[in-house]
Amino acid sequence: MDPEALSERAALTAGVRAGYDAMAHRYRAERGTDPGETQAMARLTARLTAGCRILDAGCGSGEPIARELSTRYRVVGVDLSLAQLRLARATVPLAALACQDMARLGFAPRTFDAICAYYSIIHIPRELHAGVLSAFREVLVEGGLALLCLGADDNPAQHGEFMGAPMFWSHYDAPTNLDLLRTCGFEVLWHEVVADQTSPGSEHLFALGRKAPSS
Repeated sequence: MDPEALSERAALTAGVRAGYDAMAHRYRAERGTDPGETQAMARLTARLTAGCRILDAGCGSGEPIARELSTRYRVVGVDLSLAQLRLARATVPLAALACQDMARLGFAPRTFDAICAYYSIIHIPRELHAGVLSAFREVLVEGGLALLCLGADDNPAQHGEFMGAPMFWSHYDAPTNLDLLRTCGFEVLWHEVVADQTSPGSEHLFALGRKAPSS
C-alpha cells in the first residue's frame, strides 16, 4: 500500500475509533438484541461445543454478543475503541480483551474455533475486506466457523453520523460478499439479510461460513 493510501487508511481508522469512543455509553444503552441476530447466533452455537475458543472481532462494550458467548465459551474480544473496551471489561469479566485493528490481527494461525463479527467489518474500506476475511480464515482451526455481518447493498464509501458521532461505512452488496467469502476460502453454510434495529431502513447480510480445506 502506497504512503498516501496508508495515510488515508490511518485517518479512517482513527475516525471510526473516535466515533465509537464518543458514543460508547449511548451505544451500549441503545444496542438491543434483534430477533434476526439471535437466530443467526443460534446457527453458530448449535455447531459448537462448550469451551470452544471464539474471537469476537469488533466486540464493542461486550453487549450483547461477548456477554452471551462467555457463558459457554472462551471469548477473546478485540476492538479499536478503548472506551468500548473499558465497558467490556466490566460487562464480560471472563473474556480476554485487546485493543486491536481487526484488519491487522495479531494471532497465530489456527487459534480459534470460531469467529463472530457483528457490525464491524462494514467500517473498514471494502477494498480491504478480502484481506480481513483471509486473515479470519488463517486464525481459524480446520473446519472453524465464522458468523459475519456484512453489507447487503453497494456502498463504496460513506461518511456520516451515527448516534451523534462521525462514522464511516464501506461494503459490497450481498451477492458480491457471498462470492468474496467463497473466494477467501469459506464454505457458505447459511445466509440471510437482516434489518438493523439501530439504523431504521438499513439491512445487513449475516453469513455463516466454514473454513474450507486448502486446495
